Amino acid sequence: MLQASKQWKWIACPVRNRLLIDLDQDMQLCTPYKLRQLTDAVLTQANFSLADAAFYQQVYQYLDGFNVWKGAQLCQIALNATAAKFYLKPMLAKSWFFDPYTGSEPSVEAVVKLHSRLQAGEFLIVEHCKDASLCISLAEHFQLDENLSLNQFEAIRVLNNRVHPIYNHAQNSKTA
Repeated sequence: MLQASKQWKWIACPVRNRLLIDLDQDMQLCTPYKLRQLTDAVLTQANFSLADAAFYQQVYQYLDGFNVWKGAQLCQIALNATAAKFYLKPMLAKSWFFDPYTGSEPSVEAVVKLHSRLQAGEFLIVEHCKDASLCISLAEHFQLDENLSLNQFEAIRVLNNRVHPIYNHAQNSKTA
């Protein structure tokens, strides 16, 4: 695991029009978040904070328990999730893209499925509220409808009644 460091810095890059994180002199990660999507906090507090580091490690360790992603992928997901949680401006829910969840077992995991009319994809909940959740796409490309799509790690807020669990106990007991 790439350990968080007090030398890590957030950079609002006007050339790329994106939020970057400078991990050291040879390594920067470019997030998909455009400058207009960011709060002023990233401009006034460029250092990777203790809250950033704690959330980054929490996401990394949580996802590592799934045994699906490699270390570099876990770092990338956790850093993008941290950027989305702490530095994206609030956004309205765009639930109309997704089918409602009609099952009886709500999701208890932060990795969930969302179903558009065109596909289903895995998302990570980075912020959960009573009515809606801020999610980032874990898929390389997720088609919302015929005209709109999300690239990997782009964020969308959805009502919680659209969140489908990845696994349910009935499915697991049938296959076990």
